[in-house]
Amino acid sequence: MTRDSCTPPTATYRLQLQPAFPFAAAGRAVPHLASLGVSHLHLSPVLEAVPGSAHGYDVVDHTAVRAELGGEEGLRALARTAHDHGLGLVLDIVPNHMAVPAPEHLNGPLWEVLRDGPASRYARWFDIDWAEHGGRILLPVLAGPLGAELHRFTVADGVLRYHDHAFPLRPGTERLPTAELLDAQWYRPAWWRLARTELNYRRFFTVSELIAVRVEDPEVFAATHAKVLQLLREGVLDGLRVDHPDGLADPAGYLRRLAEAAGGRWTVVEKILSGDERLPAGWPVAGTTGYDALRHLDGLFTDPEGAAELTAAYRSFTGAAPDRGGDWPATVRRAAYRVVTHELAAEVARLVRTAGRLCEASHRLRDHAPWALRTALCEILVRLPVYRPYAVPGRPPTPGDTALLDEAAQGARGAFAVPQEAQAVEFVRDAALGRLGDGPDQRDFCARFAQTASALRAKSVEDTAFYRYAPLLSATEVGGTPDRPALTPAEFHAYCARLQRDWPAGGTVLSTHDTKRSADARARVAALSEYPQEWADLMDRLWPQAAAPDPHVAWVAWQSAFGLGAPDARRLAPAVLKSVREAALLTTWTEPDAAYEAAVEAFVAAGPCGPAHEELTALAEEAAPTVRANVLGATLLHLTMPGVPDLYMGTERTYRALVDPDNRRPPTFPDGAPDGLSGEKLRLTRAALRLRREHPQWFRAPSGSYEPLAALGPAAEHCVAFARAGEVVAAATRLPRRLGAAGGWRGTVLALPGGGEWRELLTGRVWEGRVGLGELLGAGPVALLVRA
Repeated sequence: MTRDSCTPPTATYRLQLQPAFPFAAAGRAVPHLASLGVSHLHLSPVLEAVPGSAHGYDVVDHTAVRAELGGEEGLRALARTAHDHGLGLVLDIVPNHMAVPAPEHLNGPLWEVLRDGPASRYARWFDIDWAEHGGRILLPVLAGPLGAELHRFTVADGVLRYHDHAFPLRPGTERLPTAELLDAQWYRPAWWRLARTELNYRRFFTVSELIAVRVEDPEVFAATHAKVLQLLREGVLDGLRVDHPDGLADPAGYLRRLAEAAGGRWTVVEKILSGDERLPAGWPVAGTTGYDALRHLDGLFTDPEGAAELTAAYRSFTGAAPDRGGDWPATVRRAAYRVVTHELAAEVARLVRTAGRLCEASHRLRDHAPWALRTALCEILVRLPVYRPYAVPGRPPTPGDTALLDEAAQGARGAFAVPQEAQAVEFVRDAALGRLGDGPDQRDFCARFAQTASALRAKSVEDTAFYRYAPLLSATEVGGTPDRPALTPAEFHAYCARLQRDWPAGGTVLSTHDTKRSADARARVAALSEYPQEWADLMDRLWPQAAAPDPHVAWVAWQSAFGLGAPDARRLAPAVLKSVREAALLTTWTEPDAAYEAAVEAFVAAGPCGPAHEELTALAEEAAPTVRANVLGATLLHLTMPGVPDLYMGTERTYRALVDPDNRRPPTFPDGAPDGLSGEKLRLTRAALRLRREHPQWFRAPSGSYEPLAALGPAAEHCVAFARAGEVVAAATRLPRRLGAAGGWRGTVLALPGGGEWRELLTGRVWEGRVGLGELLGAGPVALLVRA
């Protein structure tokens, strides 16, 4: 088997590397992964990271491969093993940020900035507002206010120490008394609670331990990408996944520079598309990482009528107010207001300061009060239905960005009682669109607005509203639309046609390290949309049996337990606790209610993980046909639709996992063939992946065409089918309970295209012409056919 580093993968397999699963362990898995039929391993970040990191996104040194994983020689050995088996390597890279580690010397560039201030050769690396705090970097690392922590500082060997932290000292200040010494540094150690309002460096979302990197600077780009580009040139790596491009000042500019430096290697971006949003056409990438595909696949296997019934039952059971989980748009808006005024207060304050400077520099723009600028800014931000605009000063904004900001501005004006004061809205809109010029402050505001918008969207929707609005947890997934969880076959086909036309080599996924539930856990939860009354009745029975702190957490915990399938409190309790902290209704990460959280843990142990779990088991047995159809149907369509499928580690078998860290446990690769649904999924996965590997032209553009196949008959909507290149047909059953209730397939047929015989790979049976779906899909809910 040979590999061509210049062509897109046929399929990738994601491995989460960590000290407990280093390069050597990945190498031992290579024979198994090659036998599956994937073409590339997809590695989580491998550059030097904070010691013990289980994910690697907290990079501390861009020049070295992580020693805990086996170092550069370990990576090269993995590449050699992979190449020997015909596999290539795709690497996840993190351009947006680096870690603020403890001890701080682990991040060499940051260490020098802390020591030398804005004169440091590395000062240009980091997104720091030196105008704040008297030209000092606020470091929110103290357990309490400075006065209470002052006695804990020590100086030894020219280093300032505080617990695990070690800070450099400005030359000549070593012998000063502690208070004077602290004031003499280029940094200001501060109580961690000040980060929310006083931080003066850009961070990843609201994580102060991750400081933003200015990769828009060509020198910074070159320094932070040199090692990765070397590994690409030397054939160790074949492609890239770019983490969080929406955090960058100019994503398009960055991707153009990356594409040129990487020689146009296959690259996908972790861009989360909201609703009908499209990936910018000018980005020089193969496509997204595939969360948009996930939404369309999940939607196919969700019953719209049952989802609506579940929503009504959820509202009745929880009594949630519309803006606290009862209504999706109202819940999103309230969550956005909370995040923009609370968690992102420092980011908003920096934008207001920049806006103030822009106004002061122009007589035409003066007399917008800071409160008006802040109000206009917040009101526009909370109304953006996507992650961010992509305007750049000096270039005309796109019609899409213009319409986006115009609509948000229209709603924002309503926050002002005096029409003249509402003119601040037009100022913010025009500044965000880059219409006010191309000076430093204009560029800063435009970029910072978009970066803050993306952080707001992620934190308010993915990390807050998804945990507050919980009728059907399978719909509260990255890129999802929980208020419209179901999609029709026609909508799925339209999406696939667009993918084939615009981004045929883009990524597609079902499970990732960031999904809140794995695909198989979501498949079980989505099955409840075919059993809405049974679920509502079950919740009414369980409520008096197991005392929950509140109805919302009861619904979330029981549905999470149904998805997980096993009464394992060690896994379920952390996920439910994370859910209530992220929801921030009765407890939060930063203002925890210890008594409430203890009650949640006790409820999970006694309820969903106690004797009453048998009730869930009974419903799961009843819903097993739907679960089977959902699991196998999503697997088949994912592996045969347009795009490059990415399999998450372990998902070739049934894999039920909850939110991280549950889904980042080191993988295992057991020997032997599993039984039941897991065995069926493995056989299907292997058949589809090997087909892609052996006949890549059937799945790649331009020869790998996509043709929807419409079933004919009264049950046509229960079949999703398509042909690839006229050589492969995939067919899947959807909503089997409703199908059975209506009398089954009732003569519904599928016309196999082009004449001649077709062989079904899972059963070996041969079919021709019009095939009755009762026969084709009688033994199993899916069929994968090739020309005989």
